[in-house]
Amino acid sequence: MRENEMAVFGVSAQEEEVYRHFLRNPDTSTDDIHLLLHDSPEDARRCLRRLRDLGLLQWVGGDGDSVVSPVDPEVALTRLMDARMHELHQELMRVTRSRHVVDGLRAEQAARSYAADPGIEQLESLSEIRNRIDDLAFFARDEILSVEPYRKLSPENIARSRPLDLRCLRRGVRIRNVVVTDVLDDPATSDYLRELVAHGAEIRVSASTGERLLVYDRSTALVPLDPANTSRGALLARRGGLVANIIALFEKIWDASEDFDLVLKERHGTGTTVEGELTEMERRVLVSMCTAGKDEARARELGVSVRTYRRHIAELLQSLGASNRVHAALLARERGWI
Repeated sequence: MRENEMAVFGVSAQEEEVYRHFLRNPDTSTDDIHLLLHDSPEDARRCLRRLRDLGLLQWVGGDGDSVVSPVDPEVALTRLMDARMHELHQELMRVTRSRHVVDGLRAEQAARSYAADPGIEQLESLSEIRNRIDDLAFFARDEILSVEPYRKLSPENIARSRPLDLRCLRRGVRIRNVVVTDVLDDPATSDYLRELVAHGAEIRVSASTGERLLVYDRSTALVPLDPANTSRGALLARRGGLVANIIALFEKIWDASEDFDLVLKERHGTGTTVEGELTEMERRVLVSMCTAGKDEARARELGVSVRTYRRHIAELLQSLGASNRVHAALLARERGWI
């Protein structure tokens, strides 16, 4: 018997051999097919029924007739391919929804606890912390919050972080990140952050912050034992109340920080001029400014603080040479900016 080439469509080697037989001998009787299969008549009939159900064979004159005709291979295999693709799609959907399995397996681990609290895990080595961060980022589904007081990132750190960060953004995970102003003075770090912003990340800048924290899907938080020395280890928290307090701290830092693009423009003189192109944030602010509503609501929709929103407006008014917001909207329309 030849290689089972049709196995990918769910057709067994025996069934494939029978189908090929009828392709070579169309409109022939099924009476002696069990001799070809070296099997019993009942098993042969079962094989024929299976091929009929798969849409590979059809009975001439109805099921009661023993004369069989093969269905055209292109038609038959197209149907089988569609059915197989549907099965694979359903299987893929089940796999992507299987995150709960990981959570269940983790619950079986005899993980070390911190202060006898099962909701807190202590991570001691830097490699253990990095591996856990990679796992949490890889499986994040909704949102990643972070405050990171680094002054610059090494090329190795950027190369390690970029694939996971971009993967999260492509999957629709919202990333909100607060960094310190000094990172804008390092070209490699600044360029990396601008790349993340271009792919949808929301980044704000704080003049100074000593906090260091990460929160994944508002359910798991990672904080260092000693913010000044991350090599001492970190705590991974899953308790609702503790995580909620860490999120509240993040939101406080976030609200007090400024938009990355705006600070970058002020520091380096980049951004919009009267003759230049609008940045994406400036365009969104300009469109929002032309609609009714309070600044607080507009800033919330854009994901920026009210202070940052109003500073964007002030920059736009100056760039356009407008005396007020209505005047700015008219000038922007004249120039084709909106």
